Amino acid sequence: MPLTPIDIHNKEFSRSFRGYSTEEVNEFLERVARDFEQLLKEKQKLEEEVSKMQEKLNSYHKLEETMHNAILVAQETAEEVKLNANKEAEIIRKEAERDAQHILDEARYKASRILAEHEELHKQAQVFKMRLRSFMEAQLSALEMEEWGIDGSSDGSVQSKSS
Repeated sequence: MPLTPIDIHNKEFSRSFRGYSTEEVNEFLERVARDFEQLLKEKQKLEEEVSKMQEKLNSYHKLEETMHNAILVAQETAEEVKLNANKEAEIIRKEAERDAQHILDEARYKASRILAEHEELHKQAQVFKMRLRSFMEAQLSALEMEEWGIDGSSDGSVQSKSS
């Protein structure tokens, strides 16, 4: 059991013939009891401060843990955002490639259609040219086949057979 100031104050020594002065011993014991009491109060005060400091330390440890967890969550969220952004960029890139391919396919189709129309017009022009040539040759033949009478007059006038 620890010693208390009351124990010191109430301590009585046996008396002997040539012992210490009772008054001096009592005064010293009083002084020791006061100092011991003061030390005990200071000890209690320091223990309370240590307890408060320990509570603060625990609070700081909890805060540190919370901040650490928040940092981890922020890092995980950043990674998720980065992954989602990469996925979205990949989707956009694929859509752009698909759209570009669609535009190219459509342009090729239109170009082939225009080329086919051009070839068709070229063929029609050739057919028209051949028909026109045939028609003109037929007209020329018809002109050459008609009998034009030319008299021997020197004026160079042309007379038809019907005259």
